[in-house]
Amino acid sequence: MNPKTIGGSALFAQSHTDPHMGVNPSISDSSTYSFKSAQHMSDTFIGETEGMYLYSRHSSPTNNALAASLAAMEGTQDACVFGSGMGAISAVLFQLCSAGDEVVSSQTIYGGSYGLLKNFMPKFGIETRFVDFTNAEAVSQAIGPNTKVLYCETMSNPLLEITHIKAISELAEKHQLTLVVDNTFSPLIVAPATQGAHIVIHSLTKFINGTSDAIAGVVCASNEFCASLKSVMDGAAMLFGSTLDAQRAATILKNMKTLPIRMAKHSENALYIAKHLEAAGYRVSYPGLESHPGKKILEAQWVPEYGYGGLLTLDAGSSEKANALMEAMQEEGLGYLAVSLGFYKTLFSASASSTSSEISESEQKNMGLSSGLVRFSIGLDPNIVDYTNRMLRCIDQMKL
Repeated sequence: MNPKTIGGSALFAQSHTDPHMGVNPSISDSSTYSFKSAQHMSDTFIGETEGMYLYSRHSSPTNNALAASLAAMEGTQDACVFGSGMGAISAVLFQLCSAGDEVVSSQTIYGGSYGLLKNFMPKFGIETRFVDFTNAEAVSQAIGPNTKVLYCETMSNPLLEITHIKAISELAEKHQLTLVVDNTFSPLIVAPATQGAHIVIHSLTKFINGTSDAIAGVVCASNEFCASLKSVMDGAAMLFGSTLDAQRAATILKNMKTLPIRMAKHSENALYIAKHLEAAGYRVSYPGLESHPGKKILEAQWVPEYGYGGLLTLDAGSSEKANALMEAMQEEGLGYLAVSLGFYKTLFSASASSTSSEISESEQKNMGLSSGLVRFSIGLDPNIVDYTNRMLRCIDQMKL
């Protein structure tokens, strides 16, 4: 695969067919579409007519324009956009699995994904085995006769563990399984499809949109799988109804054109801060540090110009200290005490009691998630030296 046809370059190589020649594609503000003949309508419903639209829950020109740009970025044949990241994840897993099937999943994933796999899908006879995906042998041993899907994150939430996608994809091929990778933390940094992933998911809410004003998701995959998701007969995208609004799709499409510049800056700032926090003796984790066990694994599959990502963690030692630190930083104007990530201001949250709260305390302990862990989504501050000095002074005052 030609690297110039995927990633950041692909976002600018695309042309569009806006009928009014606008530099941004027009927004298709319609819930339904007319047909020239009853036969065209009938053929579209059963999937025999290409280029026709029937109903925006199925597809729309604006949503398809966003999907095409995301497929180009990830290097897949097609993509399907959703009203949320969880909408995308849920649709994929239920499209792939039926009662009696099993999923082998990373034990460190987003809390919502964990809750879906651990608590919700068993109601439909679909069980999940959670293992350490940084250990390919552990993944191999967890695969059983009923396993259908391997599920992981490129860079795990919130521990920032790095998955060796190529090694896991080889297991998927050996056992004829589908490898699904959530790439939300590392857009452009890693293109999982080039490493052997069959399906790539993003929460578009985060880095790709970048302005914390929209909820959306995407599934990047083959033409065949995306078509199955949108089937009017048994497609999870069509039947679950997690539809992305065209207005939001247009906004995200415009915002993602600056993603290459933003990702490089998020990573640059995060690396600078992480190095200074570590030098000051704090318990920090960041994939760009030599002390991070996944650094070389990330570098074996990354695009260097986009760095090591915008996420880092700091262990404050206890939930009380973590909460006090976040409140002090917000008071000092160093960011917001808020969940999510990819915003232009720094966001911070205590993962154990927020985005990973679906995971029990015993399971959090087993996976190495401390109650004092603070996850930072580092923003785009142009004066990172001054910001880091202020951050260090604030942390020093907390006596962690």
